[in-house]
Amino acid sequence: MRKVSRRSVIAGAAALVAPRLRAQAPGWGTVAGKAGALGQCHAVLIHQHGAPVVSEVFRGPQMGRSVPVKSVSKTIVAALTGAAVDRGEIPSPQATLGELAPGLIPGGADPRVAAITVEDLVTMQAGLERTSGANYGGWVSSANWVSNALSRPFVAQPGSRMLYSTGSFHVLGAVLSEVSEKSLLTLTRERIAGPLGIDIPAWTRDPQGRYLGGNEMSMSMLAMVRFGEMYRRNGLWEDTQVLSPGWIKASFQPVTRSPWSGLRYGYGWFLGTSGGDDYALARGYGGQVICVVPKLAMTIAITSDPTRPARSGGYFGDLMELIDGTILPVARAEL
Repeated sequence: MRKVSRRSVIAGAAALVAPRLRAQAPGWGTVAGKAGALGQCHAVLIHQHGAPVVSEVFRGPQMGRSVPVKSVSKTIVAALTGAAVDRGEIPSPQATLGELAPGLIPGGADPRVAAITVEDLVTMQAGLERTSGANYGGWVSSANWVSNALSRPFVAQPGSRMLYSTGSFHVLGAVLSEVSEKSLLTLTRERIAGPLGIDIPAWTRDPQGRYLGGNEMSMSMLAMVRFGEMYRRNGLWEDTQVLSPGWIKASFQPVTRSPWSGLRYGYGWFLGTSGGDDYALARGYGGQVICVVPKLAMTIAITSDPTRPARSGGYFGDLMELIDGTILPVARAEL
């Protein structure tokens, strides 16, 4: 498999052969050059056919260090939802909040809250006023994040449209803890990190001690790629079936659409098509990305400055152009 590394994180002999490998794979060298020219981009790691073809750190932390992946955390919680469905802890994505965790519903909440489904939460179609954007600071300053999210007014009917809201995933994380009787950290380590052989450090908790569902997790780039590769391989990592093929298939089926990027959205993944190739995208603030392209046998991990925004019309648009206009064409040529 061809490789390129301008500033390799691979020790020993691999670093010595980098110039020769660049010459063998000029297409991947172009990818590295264009990614490095984006001043907000920290690093890129691309695996094709299960082997690294680009492994570059341009600025920021080294490749092996866990870094904030921001809302990529939502895709991790979506995976944990699949693990709960696979185990029968949640009977189906159509199970309701009232059936699974009635104790989470605050007194005085709109009666429709009890009918919100797991699918509504994992696709951010709960219909409740968002806790993200301008509302985020007030939400995380509240005394009870779950209660605050579920006490907000309905601005749409549940299941009718996407309202990007970290509160939906935090409620979902609380549901997962209720049905499993385990913390979200324990679930993440037992059901995702352990089977993949990766580390996910402890992260932010709410005033009730619940780990934040949908933000603030940290992962290394290798961890990001392994997670994406597990999805690409229909839930299988090495000899372990981490998630069922049925959950993977359902995750990559569009249910709604982002009003900002226009990308479709499944169970925790943004979904798009470029040049006839479907891809699934986990996206975090600042430009943290896991991109899975099954037909090209490829997973892409990108980390970026987590303190700067990455809007669809700005840096995130630049990343999509990098993926659509450079990475995917090179990957097609390398098949």
